[in-house]
Amino acid sequence: MPNTSSAKKALRQSTKRRVQNARHKHAVADATKQIRKLIETGKREEAAALLGRAYKEIDKAAKTRVLKQNTAARKKSRIARLVIKK
Repeated sequence: MPNTSSAKKALRQSTKRRVQNARHKHAVADATKQIRKLIETGKREEAAALLGRAYKEIDKAAKTRVLKQNTAARKKSRIARLVIKK
């Protein structure tokens, strides 16, 4: 356990940040998983409708630096290719 007051505060901050980071990471994973599931079942129109939500979650994660910018761009590109692919 931390002894100094600054170390206690750092522990509180890192705990809050860990929760927020996990929330963003899971939101990205859930959105992409839903799209992949819809594509596997052949519901491409519904997957295309969810594409905007997935982009939003990925952009939020990149904005808060849970994901790096290039990683976010790569994820968005791959999801878009899956939806567009015939």
